[in-house]
Amino acid sequence: MYTGPIIDAHHHLWDIGMNRHRWLVDANAAIGALGDISYMRKTYLPADFLVDVGGRNLVGSVHIEAHWDRSRDPVEETEWLESIDKPRGVASRYIAFASLPDPAVEKVLERQAAFPRVVGLRETIRWHPDPARRWAEAGLADSPAFRRGVALLPRYNLALELLMNPYQAEEVARLAGDFPAVTFLINHCATPVDRDAEGVERWKRGLKLMAARENIAIKVSAFVNFSPNKTLSEIRDTLMPCIDAFGTRRAMFGTDYPVGRRHMPYAGMVQAFETLIADFSADEQRALFHDNARRYYRFS
Repeated sequence: MYTGPIIDAHHHLWDIGMNRHRWLVDANAAIGALGDISYMRKTYLPADFLVDVGGRNLVGSVHIEAHWDRSRDPVEETEWLESIDKPRGVASRYIAFASLPDPAVEKVLERQAAFPRVVGLRETIRWHPDPARRWAEAGLADSPAFRRGVALLPRYNLALELLMNPYQAEEVARLAGDFPAVTFLINHCATPVDRDAEGVERWKRGLKLMAARENIAIKVSAFVNFSPNKTLSEIRDTLMPCIDAFGTRRAMFGTDYPVGRRHMPYAGMVQAFETLIADFSADEQRALFHDNARRYYRFS
């Protein structure tokens, strides 16, 4: 089994007492696609994350914006992260937020990029025919306003993470083709929520379409979410198509903790990933667990 270093490329932190994450505490602001989130309604700081990590060989991690109150200045979240103790490389890098369609977005990009730990932004473009699985309007990534924001990212050396559904694969591939200087990082295995035969085929087609663009990489984060019975066989059916499509140099491990606690303990996720990639070479295993994240997130 793999015993080398691990960078968790996807997790979140928050302080409930600050009242900046309304989706966690206000039922009217909840994210419907997440279902029951009562288990997450408590402060989650680096010390809490390290308790979940346990004895695993974590050497760094990437904090992903956690839907800080959108009515407020998004740079506040970055400033908060800068103010808290972050031992053992936890949250060594940040993926922040800025509303790309906003005409004034460049001012926010400039301020976010002034923090060395900020290496990218995340946007949610996740449309689905089922309103319960829909987080964004249709066609957002094709909209002129969104694309104007994307065009600014190379100026600030920022990557773009996308929380999407397979329905957006063509949009994402077009976006990557039109903006080859931008690195795009796909969250959560491209979110294969539709597990019927048609849905799985749509997802696999989308993976191949996006993987054809060299400036797109994928995070095999939350990879247990789409396995109803959490068996290794089911998890393999989510994990391996991502690695098969993108290869071992454009895929990387992530847990989505503490959101991922609903599905599996942290050690269980690491062990499942270790088991399923055990047939890869030592270098490939290290790439998936560490080296790719180190490169994409510009760890020193």
